[in-house]
This record gives sequence, C-alpha cells and structure tokens, in this order.
Amino acid sequence: MQLQLNKPICFFDLETTGINITTDRIVEISILKVHPEGTEDSKTWLINPEMPIPKEVTAIHGISDADVANQPTFKEVAKDIFNMIKDSDLGGFNSNRFDIPLLAEEMLRAEIDFDMKNRVAIDVQTIFHKMEQRTLSAAYKFYCDKNLDDAHSAEADTKATYEVLKAQLAKYDELENDTKFLAQFSSRKQFADFAGFIAFNKKGEECFSFGKHKGKRVEDVLNDEPGYFGWLLNADFPLYTKKVLTAIKLRALNNKFN
Repeated sequence: MQLQLNKPICFFDLETTGINITTDRIVEISILKVHPEGTEDSKTWLINPEMPIPKEVTAIHGISDADVANQPTFKEVAKDIFNMIKDSDLGGFNSNRFDIPLLAEEMLRAEIDFDMKNRVAIDVQTIFHKMEQRTLSAAYKFYCDKNLDDAHSAEADTKATYEVLKAQLAKYDELENDTKFLAQFSSRKQFADFAGFIAFNKKGEECFSFGKHKGKRVEDVLNDEPGYFGWLLNADFPLYTKKVLTAIKLRALNNKFN
C-alpha cells in the first residue's frame, strides 16, 4: 500500500545519550523521506553529542563514545537535516513525546527556528497502542510478519516504522489514508509546546499544566506576575517551551498596545 500524500513525509528515529529532552543529545538520526509520488530518499547521520554516552545507553543502541568521536556535531549538520525535513510532515514511533521534542531542542541550540507550523506529525506508536498495545519489535512482527533483528539501530527502526504504518492502513478499515487524519488519530492531549508544560483549554487558550499556576491562562499569569516569566526563562525548561512562552508574552504586549 502506498501512502496518499499531499506533501512529503519524513519518518525519522533518534538514538540519544538518554531520555531527557532538555539535557540529552542526539548520537544518531536516520530519516526516510517519502514523496507523494512514492519515491523515497534516506539519510543517516552519526553525531558527536559533545558529552559522554552512558555505558548503559551504549548497551541499548550499540553506539559508543569512540564511534562518534570523529563525527560532526549536531550544529554542523543541522542545516542539512533541516533542509531534508523543512517541506515535510513528520512520522515516527513515540515521536510526538520524544523524537520531535528532542529534535526541536537540538535545532534551537543550533540556532535554527524549528517548529511544527504548516506540518502534521504521525506517531505510529500511538496508533499501535490504541489498536494492539505492544512495542515496535512486536508491531513489526504482528503487522509485517518480520523480525526486527537490528532493533535500536536508527536506520532499521525508521524503515520498520514506515512499513508498520503501511501495514496498519491495510489492516484497519477505520484508518484513513490521509496524513491529517493519521496525525489527529495518533496525537494525545494537545499542548502548545512539545514537552507538555503548556496545554490548551476548551477555548483553545494556552494554560499552564504544572505547578502553582496549573490550569491558569499563561497570558494572565505573565501579566499578573511579571517575575514568573523571568524565572521560567532561567529555569531548566526545554528551549521550545521557552520559545512558546516568549511568543505568548510578545503577543500579549502587541495586543496591549494595538
């Protein structure tokens, strides 16, 4: 089955130094770009994270400090990666909660203004969990009747994710072969930022989802407690969350003086 696409979609997978989207770094990224006419491009980068890779993490994905010692840093390849995905929707396995947020952090550290405007994201794991409640290796076996021998290799996981999505479309009549439908189906609670610190209320207004101001409109809190904005910018929050907060602050100021 071929995906029905209005624009390219980039399936991608990351191998990293850990699971903290704020402090951990990418050590490998693999992208499979699928074009509307069905042609495919793929590219994999090994990346020097400029920090040690914990031994317990190397034991999972097999990438050691020695493997990346002479590889480029993310900042050195960021433009190449961005150019490959800039016109595309995104797809991955647990990508909405991990891969996209961490990629956004790396892009912003590299001074590339990455966001999700004009694109959607399909999280194949969410579709799988809603339908079958399993892991990527199990999904690959279940849907494609293949063994994922190179699990935790970014390239193998990326290709498996793409094949699983196509098999899901073939298996479930209720899934529409449409990227917007699949993005909505695979999304969880809607947040203004990737990390989930800023949620939308029923009116579509940004609200804090944590701490003493949980449930309050961000704009109201920043207006009533100006020092809180400074604290947020200096605290250990993801760069993308700070970007969203700054945009809300600037929007409020523009509305005030217009």
